[in-house]
Parts: sequence; structure tokens; C-alpha cells
Amino acid sequence: MMRIVPLLTLALSALFSVAPALALESDASAPIEVEADRLDLDNVAGTAIYTGDVDIRQGSMRLTGDRVEIRRNAQGELTRAIATGERAYIQQQPAPDEPLARGWGRTIIYHVAERRVELIDRAELHQGGDTFDGGYLEYFLDRRVVQARAEGEGVEGRQRIRMTLQPER
Repeated sequence: MMRIVPLLTLALSALFSVAPALALESDASAPIEVEADRLDLDNVAGTAIYTGDVDIRQGSMRLTGDRVEIRRNAQGELTRAIATGERAYIQQQPAPDEPLARGWGRTIIYHVAERRVELIDRAELHQGGDTFDGGYLEYFLDRRVVQARAEGEGVEGRQRIRMTLQPER
């Protein structure tokens, strides 16, 4: 059990570690807090699966869902976090002077190396007054690029894209 805790801590730290220019510097040094009803950890497969009202937090970063699966590769590096539920949720504050970036979907997939988030089925992305809604949204954290589609794999039916952009001041 002693070996499992450092591996789990390393995986969770990698999930919430972000470049200082793209997140609050204090996020990386903040403690990681996890709440769930159950944890199934498989070191051989490289997975940690949390179920039951999962809430993972580190500083301004937050990931919630009915189920959150964290995957790592053979080198122990975190590769992906997948949150599912009726309204899975992810948030991060990019910089002290910027509002929270918040996303919802029935499935949220965070691709760590690419710093890319997929919001799937009843997807929403909000940052400040700007909002994007649709069946599938993809958000590239480093470039702050959003791609949206009405249909896609995992999307029930056709969910038209809607967006509201606030004028720059």
C-alpha cells in the first residue's frame, strides 16, 4: 500500500500541473483533495477509477463527475483523465486577472500531453461572458482555441452550436 500512495499522488499531481503562464502559479503547489465513494486502483493497467460523486480539486483546478478515470502510460506519466456523469465538470483559472474557464458535458476527456479538453454531449464552455454550447466542444488550453460541432461520437442526436461572445473593451 505504501507504494500505491506515491504513484497515485504523482498521477494526480500530473493531472493538475499546468504551465504558470496558463494557470495560477499557486495551483501546482496546492494540495490535491479527492472525494469519492470508491477507488479502484490498478497499477499494472495504469488506471485509477473513482466512482460516486467524485470531486478532485487542486487550487483553482476542479474535476467532478459520477465517475473519473485517470490513465497513465508505462512510464507512469498521466495521459488522460475521463469524467462522466449527467453533468461532469472541469474548471481552471488561467491567470489571476482572468475569470474561471468552466466546462460541462456528459463526458469530459482531458488529454494531458496535448493540453486539450473534449466536452461531449450537452457540452458547455464558459469563460467570462463568452459561452459556447453544443453537442461536442474541444478546447485547446495553450492556444485558447475552441472547436464546436453539433454532432459527434457520444453525442445524443443533433445539438446545434450556440455561442455568445462579449465585445472587447
